[in-house]
Amino acid sequence: MKYAIVIPDGCADEPQASLGGKTPLEAARVPAMDAVAAAGVVGRACHTPEALPPGSDVANLSLFGYNPLEHFTGRAPLEAAAQGIELGPDDWAVRCNLVTVENQIMVDFTAGHISSEEGAELIRALQERLGSERLSFHAGVSYRNLLIYRGGGTAAPFSEDTRTTPPHDLTDKSVIDSYPRGPGSDLLNQLMTESIAIFANHPVNAKRRQAGKLPATNIWLWGQGSAPRLEPFAARFGIQGVMITAVDLLRGLAKLLGWKRIDVPGATGYTDTDYAAKGRYAVEALKEADLVCVHVEATDEASHEGDAAAKIQALEAIDQNIVAPVFEALKKHGDYRMLVTPDHPTPLRTKTHSHGWVPWAMAGSDIEPDAATQYNETTSAASPRVFAEGWKLMEFFLGTGRWSE
Repeated sequence: MKYAIVIPDGCADEPQASLGGKTPLEAARVPAMDAVAAAGVVGRACHTPEALPPGSDVANLSLFGYNPLEHFTGRAPLEAAAQGIELGPDDWAVRCNLVTVENQIMVDFTAGHISSEEGAELIRALQERLGSERLSFHAGVSYRNLLIYRGGGTAAPFSEDTRTTPPHDLTDKSVIDSYPRGPGSDLLNQLMTESIAIFANHPVNAKRRQAGKLPATNIWLWGQGSAPRLEPFAARFGIQGVMITAVDLLRGLAKLLGWKRIDVPGATGYTDTDYAAKGRYAVEALKEADLVCVHVEATDEASHEGDAAAKIQALEAIDQNIVAPVFEALKKHGDYRMLVTPDHPTPLRTKTHSHGWVPWAMAGSDIEPDAATQYNETTSAASPRVFAEGWKLMEFFLGTGRWSE
């Protein structure tokens, strides 16, 4: 049996007046996703328990079959794993965004989608000025970077009561009431403040201003956590997987699950990603791997920008270049199952992640089709196949035999 999962991150949405009352999924032309629905079954799942933040960290843990209420320790530790950063029992990882804040307004949580090369220069400046035996800054992809706190046998100042706010929740909003609070917040706020002076006249920002681009005014610290302990996916489900993604969060999760990571040239984690290359690499990976997962960030990024047209364009590119060739390739390998599902909703209206249902479509050589012929929020909401505890969906996807309601 071969398995494939395609994750159009954050694609679940609300009806849009600008789209005639349709959601982006309903407005987009996605014949391959509809073909998966027509060949199998649709349903909905909730991967974001109300007790936890509705981020991709929580949601993807659930999507891969791990109860986030038991296993979630924070977003940054997953990204640390992607960079090969080992966390000891007293160590913490903190997500370190490069952002643009002007007059206490979060103008852009990506600092104008700053390049990885520019971001690395700024992170090096932070390390030179603020790094120490306990604190180290690590460059990631574009605006996504890390701060590592080493306890060294001493308990860290942070705890589960430390409260931080994802910067993508603050787009176009005041940040005054959203700075870190609780244990360890003094340290986080101090570092954020000190970064302002370090970045103010940095050559990277000088060049960006001259080019008419947004500068990285400071860092925004959030998503802190200690090292998670996850049972390997193969031990839990008896299946080995590979991950195709351009995002460190998913790379780190894959590493913790024991999956192989495939890096695709041209994959950017943004709407300009090379969709066709991801599809080609996925088809090739199916020749060896039991399970191939393709994660695409573009739909989520379009939502963060409130751009309905870009979201539809990304959905259609995912459909044509990834879902279609992977679905056809799966059938040539004999028995198969395929799952298309986002991790969480990211409404265009709010420009940020939210709790709530996501639609899924599942087809396979041993799955009897239901009446649905389209994949979207409406058809999924009409289905009796509901997983209020989304982490249980994986068990059914990987199960043998016919679907049982």
